This record gives sequence, C-alpha cells and structure tokens, in this order.
Amino acid sequence: MLRPTQLLSSRFRSILLMIISTISFAIMNASIRHVAQELEPMMVVFFRNFLGLIVLAPFFIRHGLVPLRTKRIGLHWVRAGLNLFAMAAFYIGLSLTPLAEATALAFTAPLFAVLLAICFLGEKVGLRRWTAIAIGFTGALVILRPGLEAVEVGALAVLSSAIIWSGTLIVIKVLSRTDSSLTITAYMALLLAVLSLPIALFYWQTPSFAQFLLLTLIAITGTLGQYTLVEALSGADAQVVMPLDFMRLLWTALLGFLLFQEVPDIFVFLGAAMVVASATYVAVRERSKA
Repeated sequence: MLRPTQLLSSRFRSILLMIISTISFAIMNASIRHVAQELEPMMVVFFRNFLGLIVLAPFFIRHGLVPLRTKRIGLHWVRAGLNLFAMAAFYIGLSLTPLAEATALAFTAPLFAVLLAICFLGEKVGLRRWTAIAIGFTGALVILRPGLEAVEVGALAVLSSAIIWSGTLIVIKVLSRTDSSLTITAYMALLLAVLSLPIALFYWQTPSFAQFLLLTLIAITGTLGQYTLVEALSGADAQVVMPLDFMRLLWTALLGFLLFQEVPDIFVFLGAAMVVASATYVAVRERSKA
C-alpha cells in the first residue's frame, strides 16, 4: 500500500505528465497545421511515423525486439489501416480549420467509440453516459452550426477522422488486453510508415530544412504526448488526470492566436466546453471500469 506522501507524489507526477502531454499534443497540432499547408498530408503521415520510429529507438536499444512480440499482428494491421485514414483526414482538416475548432471536434472520438463498443463489444451504457454522449454531440453541432452557416470541408474532415479514430480506440482496447503500450505504439509507427510510404512517394516533395525540422517536431511531440499520457494514467486515477485534458484545447487556442491570428467565436468556446466535458466524463467512466 502506498503511503500518503507516496500517493501524493504519484498523483503530482501524473498531473505533471498530463500537462506535458497536453502541451505536446498542442504543439504537434500547430506544427501539422503549418506544414500540412505546404506538403501533402500523406507525406506528413509518413514522416510522423518514420521519424517516430527513430524517437522510439532508445526503447529498442534497451529492450531489443521484445516490444514487437505479439500474437495479434492482424489486429495491429487493422489498427494501422484505420489510423492511416484517420491521420490523413485529420491533417487535411487541420490545414483548413482553425486550431481550436479542429481540436474540439477531435474530442468527439471517445463518444463515437462508445457507440462502436455497444455495437461490436456488447457493452452496456447507462443513463449518465448516454446523457454525456448527447451533450457532446450537441456541442459538436454548436461548433458546426449546420443550417446557420455552411459547414466547412475542413471541419467535416476532422469529424470524419474522429469517427475513424474511434474505431482505432476500440482496436486498442482489445489489443491492450494482451499487448503492452510500447508494443502497440511501436507497431503503430512501424506499420503506418510502411502503409503510408507508397502514397507518400506518389506525392513526393523533398521537404525543405525548415519543413524537415517541423516534421521532426511533430514526431517528437506526438510520441512524447502519447507516452506521457499513458504514464499519467498508469500513475493516478482517471478522475485525477483526465479533467486536465481540457488544457490541450487551451494551449491549442493560444497557439492558434499567436501563430495564425485565429480567434475562436463564442459558439466554438461553448461547443468545445460541451464536447470536452462529455468526452472527459466518458473517459473517466471507461477508466474506472477497467
């Protein structure tokens, strides 16, 4: 049993890691927003994962090929295929949509994942989670405002990526029963690099030095964000760290203002609050059942 001081230390470490995760993902999204306007999205997908393998190199040096041991290689391929389309759609959306709006819409992925879990995993959902899901999707409608304004292609691309990404969340949930987080992360980078390479070669543009630096930053922050998120959740209860995920939206909005002079309107703020709150509640409920 952990002593009170140890428990406090573990919680503080997890909170710090979660904050680092939100900052990392915000920087990644801002970098993608910039570079995806200049390079084909599939090239960004390739470099994100190829360079991500290099970021993971220290783990392979330390553990050898142990992280690649799995009995569910087929599911890893399924996850990689879904991720390929989810990443491409998200990167296209980010290149066309304000950062804060795109990030808020991406938060709907856990809500779609609950619906898929009901259909494919036979999960039971109570009234509270149904209410959270309804609030979240209402928030997405507030952001999109269909009927009042024309729904932008970029916003639809982000929403499409969230739907596809929800499928990967279900696959990850199944894989996590037998495979470690490192194995799941390593296979994602490896298989996505393989799948995206032929398409990237078709649209190939040799990145400039500045673009290559941004692509490297995307790989580093994406890998760091994922690793610190997993570590944060392993060191403290979900109800301690998951509410901090809203900071990702705050950092993203700040970067959008500083780098792209984007100022979200009141509808984006209101809808984002609804989506993030409902997604956080669903995530906490999922972790508490695990």
